[in-house]
Amino acid sequence: MSEPQSAQSPLTAVFLLHVALEIPIAIQGIWSPANLPFLDLNNTALVVLKLYAALTLASCVASFLCFSLPDFLPGKRALAIGLTVYHCIASTVLYQAPRFIPLSFGALFESFNVTPENVWGTLHGIISLGFVFWWQATVAQAAAMRKMQ
Repeated sequence: MSEPQSAQSPLTAVFLLHVALEIPIAIQGIWSPANLPFLDLNNTALVVLKLYAALTLASCVASFLCFSLPDFLPGKRALAIGLTVYHCIASTVLYQAPRFIPLSFGALFESFNVTPENVWGTLHGIISLGFVFWWQATVAQAAAMRKMQ
């Protein structure tokens, strides 16, 4: 007797990586945005930051709920596309942004242009690639399920 094929790839962990990257700023952005280590936070920036935090929290909830679903479901795949676009754009924006986090990893890291903004952008880029890898690893499974209908 053959065993049923698993409906979930190990690469599905990228949904939880999204949550791990975003949940700290989502929680602090909603409850205490003025304490985030960003420069020049005026009232308008705080309102926008709270709205961004609310959207980020919603994406974390959706990612957490989709994590356990089978990889071939269209809703999970649509969320993955949306998060891929988000993380790709966030990475680009953070790489091109002027310094807005008044923290440093030290003179040595600064000499190699390793700043909090660049590290944050790199993490977004890695998660974006993780979603692309997940998509490619599960596309055959989604196609097979589509043919069964």
